[in-house]
Amino acid sequence: MENRGTPSNFIKNVITEDLSSGKVKEIVTRFPPEPNGYLHIGHAKAIWINFTLADEFGGKTNLRFDDTNPLKEDTEYVNSIQEDVKWLGYEWDELRFASDYFGEMYERAELLIQKGKAYVDDLSADEIRQLRGTLTQPGQNSPHRERGIEENLDLFRRMRAGEFKDGEKVLRAKIDMSSPNINLRDPVIYRISHSHHHNTGDAWCIYPMYTFAHPLEDAIESVTHSLCSLEFEDQRPFYDWVVAECEMPAVPHQYEFGRLNLAQTVTSKRKLKLLVDEGHVDGWDDPRMPTISGLRRRGYTPEAIRSFVHETGISKSQGLVDLQMLEHFIREDLKLTVPRTMAVLRPLKVVITNYPEGQTEYFEIENNVENPEMGNRQIPFSREIYIERDDFMEIPPNKYFRLFPGNEVRLKNAYFIKCNEFIKDENGEVVELHCTYDPETKSGSGFTGRKVKGTLHWVDASQAVPAEFRLYEPLISAEEADAEAEIEGMEPVADKPEPSFLDQLNPQSIEILQGFVEPGLKDSVPQDKFQFFRHGYFNVDSKYSAPGHLVFNLVVSLKSSFQPPKQG
Repeated sequence: MENRGTPSNFIKNVITEDLSSGKVKEIVTRFPPEPNGYLHIGHAKAIWINFTLADEFGGKTNLRFDDTNPLKEDTEYVNSIQEDVKWLGYEWDELRFASDYFGEMYERAELLIQKGKAYVDDLSADEIRQLRGTLTQPGQNSPHRERGIEENLDLFRRMRAGEFKDGEKVLRAKIDMSSPNINLRDPVIYRISHSHHHNTGDAWCIYPMYTFAHPLEDAIESVTHSLCSLEFEDQRPFYDWVVAECEMPAVPHQYEFGRLNLAQTVTSKRKLKLLVDEGHVDGWDDPRMPTISGLRRRGYTPEAIRSFVHETGISKSQGLVDLQMLEHFIREDLKLTVPRTMAVLRPLKVVITNYPEGQTEYFEIENNVENPEMGNRQIPFSREIYIERDDFMEIPPNKYFRLFPGNEVRLKNAYFIKCNEFIKDENGEVVELHCTYDPETKSGSGFTGRKVKGTLHWVDASQAVPAEFRLYEPLISAEEADAEAEIEGMEPVADKPEPSFLDQLNPQSIEILQGFVEPGLKDSVPQDKFQFFRHGYFNVDSKYSAPGHLVFNLVVSLKSSFQPPKQG
């Protein structure tokens, strides 16, 4: 895989200085997903940043699962994340799990209790939330905050032994309930959960909170630069507090970058899971989903995704990226690498009445006019063909250059045909055209006797291969991106009614059509990609396509108004 490195950015400058000053000897980063859902396009940027920066400086990157919440985690997610990272083109140095360190985390929690820096609280989650305060008002101390060290140790060990029910007690860090940073107001660091864990089984009934476990994991793995998105910036003081008060030998440092926000795109795993669970989409890999597996199934390539995130760069600012920018890079990746063929998505039969019955001839067509090295192919032509239904109008408007009664058009790479009559069904819908062709107008013959303004694509009816086409529009109608910060275990500062994002779902996000493709596509297999003239780039679906039942997903349309920034 070609590694272009990262553009100039503030993190690269920090790393350069840390190496030159001797502050660190080797760069160690990590990509630390929680296995509670599938990776999405925002994760692709985080993956690229961590792996590429470490590679640029000869360092290493671990893939580490922050698996601290067994109620939401599953081996399905663990496996899918590994598959996605590999598919994007990255190889981790070590595979780690937060759960591998549960023993050490427990010991560090006891250390905090012994230092008077943590206490067991009997308040419920709602009560803790009520006493937490707001962004402008300080919180209030729990009535259990001044428990003695020995009592706290005894209660915590009994929590560990399974004596209490879920939610009956928690362990909280003892910091400052009046801190202007709400994240330092005695955050919960352990909770009781009698739940089976995908990695540790039933060995534990208490689990560390993500915000407590994460800095410990970084320190245990000697991560030098803990890179995360901007919503974690306010968490950095607690991150540093945990590392210091737990007396970790290695001291990692956290640096935040602006997350990737795509217009009309949801990147909240909680919301994506809701779409899956309620059946609004066809699983995590639905081609409308912004998940890596959804993009892969739709037909995106790892090269296009890497180019896209490279172009977005690394900065401290949050921004909204136009969806057309992502589409631009998949077009650029496919335009010289996939064959350009003909498909009819909404077929209308055309009978060429003066063409000999029972005769078939073949035309030679370039597979990609911009890439001659892809060679040529033969396509059949006979008395009956299919064209697009919207390529004919009974009463055309001005400047309509396709078929209508009395008009002549060119069939791409074939002949001129002229519409003479049309047939309607009992509902008044046109179901068949009768045309004549001019043998002298054969493509490649050098005919110059007259010109026509319209050129139509077509498929020979006698050998056409039936196919299903799935056309997609953005899943979300609204332009705003979903920039929801998701930090496991963090409660909102104040309860506010949240409008349901389900109200923004686009009811026209998918359209399924039945049409035909050229006979040469008969044996296409999943992930085969084509450009269909006038329609766009398509990919053979990996879930529903099968021999005798081809299903094509629209990857992207042919054109866009998006203009990439000029290089240099």
